[in-house]
Amino acid sequence: MKQKLTLILALALLATSAFSQKSKNKMGNGDKKGPLLGLHYNMQDFNAPLGIKDPITGKVYSTFREMSKGFSVSYWKGLTSRLDVAVKANASFRDYRAIRTGLTQKTEIGLELEPTLNLRAFPDAAFLNPFLTVGAGAGWYTDKIGFYVPAGLGLQVNFNSVTYLFLQGQYRWDLTKKDAKYGNKKVTGDNLFYSVGFAQNIGKEKPKVVPPPPPPVVEPPKDRDGDGVLDVDDKCPDVAGLASLQGCPDRDGDGITDAEDKCPDVPGLARYQGCPIPDRDKDGINDEVDKCPDVPGVARYQGCPIPDTDGDGVNDEEDKCINEKGPASNFGCPVISEEIIKRVALAAKNVFFATASDKLLAQSNKRLNDVVTILNENPTFKVQIDGHTDSQGNDEYNLDLSNRRAASVKAYLVGKGIADSRLNSTGYGETKPVADNNTAKGRAENRRVEMTLSNY
Repeated sequence: MKQKLTLILALALLATSAFSQKSKNKMGNGDKKGPLLGLHYNMQDFNAPLGIKDPITGKVYSTFREMSKGFSVSYWKGLTSRLDVAVKANASFRDYRAIRTGLTQKTEIGLELEPTLNLRAFPDAAFLNPFLTVGAGAGWYTDKIGFYVPAGLGLQVNFNSVTYLFLQGQYRWDLTKKDAKYGNKKVTGDNLFYSVGFAQNIGKEKPKVVPPPPPPVVEPPKDRDGDGVLDVDDKCPDVAGLASLQGCPDRDGDGITDAEDKCPDVPGLARYQGCPIPDRDKDGINDEVDKCPDVPGVARYQGCPIPDTDGDGVNDEEDKCINEKGPASNFGCPVISEEIIKRVALAAKNVFFATASDKLLAQSNKRLNDVVTILNENPTFKVQIDGHTDSQGNDEYNLDLSNRRAASVKAYLVGKGIADSRLNSTGYGETKPVADNNTAKGRAENRRVEMTLSNY
């Protein structure tokens, strides 16, 4: 029987190979298998595996009458054009207890659930299609649970992808342990499993594609310049052009035909007859957005030059006194007269403090009040007040003292009504001497306050 089965499968492969070429021409490569519901008749040979494993026993294949019978309900679904998954629910009629006990009893039912993967030789649309199958199974056999691995060959016959005939042959390996209670017998033992059945497509039927009737033969329309625009629609039938311009050319690609473009090689706008937006002052800002189209300017001022509010020749971006005229050397601010500078310098030289203290002495007031007068008469003036000490004493102490003395002068001026924002004080300690700290005269000169006027 083994030789007969091999011969049948070989013939099926040859027939399928020839037919599949015809099937491919008619149906392409074939789609995945739709969902199928099937019913199968099964036969099991429990004697043949004994002879296969131990030929000395002389066991042969069981006859049809000796085989156990059963049936299956199956569900099939394509994963790819050549690979299916199937799930079978099997019912087998056999005296399973006799396998383990050796005592013949009444026929019983084994219930199995068996998922498998099935790899076909050809796409599903082929009429005859051999396939390999492998899977896993589990069953309930009267009073025992068993597990097995099925593997084998099959042949699928496809009737228009609606009805399928399946022929299968499997070898099943029993995976359950031997039971010492029953002479080291397994639940079922290895067996050959044969199946024949039909399955029906339960998916939605694909609509038939009806090819359209062939179009009537008509003379092709003419296109003399070969630009893809027919002569009947081409405004420039002898010059290749663009469909968007009714067949006329546009060299600069601005959407205006060369015949209507006054600047055919430079992209432009229709309102300027194909030319770019003009820029009369050549400042890079076109006249449509340039508020000073005849004077070069900058974009941040909408094409106008940087303004000079006080007209002193220093533009407002560089002018620190935009409402007062002054030279560029003084950042556009008025130059402070030498007389005023000398008055402030004289006031600074006449600022006196109590020894080792930041307390102003009364003799400083007269000159400081003169500084107040200058600041009130010149509201744009600002003063930088710097405090200095000699090198006697600790560096940190000297720095702190110089800071406090400069701050005392600032506080006096603020107290006389000068805005805090116009004054700034800083202490430098002994870091900027103007005389020799090794002499009493030099140290006296180094203990000083400096006041510097500015317009910015």
